[in-house]
Amino acid sequence: MIHLYRLLLNLAIPFGLVSLCLRGFRNTAYWQRWPERFGFANQSIKDNAPYDLWVHAVSVGEARAAAPLLLRLIQETPDINILVTTTTPTGSAMVKMMLSDKVAHCYFPYDLNWAMKRFVNVVKANKVLVMETEIWPNMINAVRASGATLVYTNVRLSERSYAGYARFSKFVKATLEQVDLFAVQGKTDAKHLSLLGVSEEKIVETGSIKFDVNVAPSLRESAEVMRRQLGQDRLIWIAGSTREGEESKVLAAYKQLKKQFPSLLLILVPRHPERFDYMARKIQRRDLVCVRRTDNVVEIDSNVDVYLGDTMGELSLMYACSDVAFVGGSLEPFGGQNILEPCALGVPVVFGPHMFNFPDISRWTIKEGAGKMVRNTDELTTVVGELLSNPSLRDDMGNKGVTFIDAHRGALEKNHQLIKRLS
Repeated sequence: MIHLYRLLLNLAIPFGLVSLCLRGFRNTAYWQRWPERFGFANQSIKDNAPYDLWVHAVSVGEARAAAPLLLRLIQETPDINILVTTTTPTGSAMVKMMLSDKVAHCYFPYDLNWAMKRFVNVVKANKVLVMETEIWPNMINAVRASGATLVYTNVRLSERSYAGYARFSKFVKATLEQVDLFAVQGKTDAKHLSLLGVSEEKIVETGSIKFDVNVAPSLRESAEVMRRQLGQDRLIWIAGSTREGEESKVLAAYKQLKKQFPSLLLILVPRHPERFDYMARKIQRRDLVCVRRTDNVVEIDSNVDVYLGDTMGELSLMYACSDVAFVGGSLEPFGGQNILEPCALGVPVVFGPHMFNFPDISRWTIKEGAGKMVRNTDELTTVVGELLSNPSLRDDMGNKGVTFIDAHRGALEKNHQLIKRLS
């Protein structure tokens, strides 16, 4: 099976190059640093090898989850040599923003046998940490052959992912057997790994690192400043991490809500930066007045309908200055995005039915009274309207969100101790 997998990946190289070219029309960063995607590390990466720890964080969400853990390790061992790889340019930007020059960074190579062997032999990592669940057989084989310790952490394995892997159970089992340890978010994830053939002694339940949200006092202060700029007396609804097909529903709901709340301001933050310009045009076509974050307007006029968050790394700030939050990737079947961030900030959270990447977290959020699930535009309009019209309900849900987060903290410390024991 591994030989067929390798053959198919090599045959797919031209399609991968075409994909990079096409993505580059939306985000020019995809046209850059191609050698890294084929295992050719740049000279800086080579010069800093060997690495004590290589961490792979696919994109923005994984990079944000990894950052607190890595900062903790760096604080404890200042001379630790860490390499972080990402797959997407947005993930790359997040690593640079949150970790700056504290770690080395490059793109994760395509899982081609020859490319991955070259890369692993160059970085010479002592330990390899993969955030969440990306199973790359050639990477796992190459790391195993190098003698490095391989750990998957903050693992989540949804029903959909499990079903996909289960179709190739023998191949997946043989691959996962080479991993030294899996730190999983919850019982569902542990069950799915066990069903795929991972021995129970290799599975540790640590919870989700995303519960260990650090709300700095400076964030609160910055949010107060932004709130004054946006309009102290206006109600503010934020739709964060929205994906293709969701913004139309959000804008339709906003137009309905505007009739009930004439001063309502919508903060709209698309998940992917390459869609910022497109969304600005789409908002204007809806005859809505739009101001972009990058316009650097000091004070937003009362006639502005939509404030477009077109920057990286400021979503937490925008959640913190809002009254109600809708978290995207959930009204369309993308699997959802992190709903814990607004909860930690005391903001009531609303999300769609497609939360298969966060099954336990979404269920717990509803059970604890910190969030509500909606299925369509009408329900989104109704639920957000109820929250905007009822300050005591917003406060109650917000307080329950903070309590919910506090009750589930601790995964960061558990993962930190886990990595230390592997030293």
